[in-house]
Amino acid sequence: MIHRDACEEKLMSLSMYDVTVPAFLRAFANLSAILAKAEAHAKATGLDPNVYLEARLAPDMLPLTAQIQRASDTAKGCVVRLGAVENVSFPDTEASFAELDARIAKTADLLRRASASRLNDAEHRKVEMKFRDRTITFDGRDYVAFYALPNFYFHVTTAYDLLRHKGLEIGKADFIGALDRPEAGAGA
Repeated sequence: MIHRDACEEKLMSLSMYDVTVPAFLRAFANLSAILAKAEAHAKATGLDPNVYLEARLAPDMLPLTAQIQRASDTAKGCVVRLGAVENVSFPDTEASFAELDARIAKTADLLRRASASRLNDAEHRKVEMKFRDRTITFDGRDYVAFYALPNFYFHVTTAYDLLRHKGLEIGKADFIGALDRPEAGAGA
């Protein structure tokens, strides 16, 4: 049995980099693999790929393409806001599996350029988020814990759910990925 103090010490040693960049890269690698399955399934069955690409769970939801764009924007925005990389604009023009995969690869490349030392020193950095009706100021740690990670996983999960809802045979193992690799090379 692990002593509680040892567990707390281990948790305290997690850095801002540790809880963001590897998690984003892993999720993107898994999402890229899921999109490849969707594309292969569409080709094998003669299904119009737009059935997947334009899928929504409700009329007021964004489609699959936008879910992936928002996941990309959230991961990219996290490392930009915390000062680890310079911002790069990605227009939301993806309309095919290949374009979505390219978006994931561009995002993964940007994440790999993130400076771990600059991210690790960002837990107290001020982050302002401007919304339609208000501006919220976070410290870096709260921004990651209460906005960046939840928002990122909302969009990745929604993308998974849209494809599953449309009949793609995927499961939890596809979403989580192989458990024997701590980080995957999304878009490689």
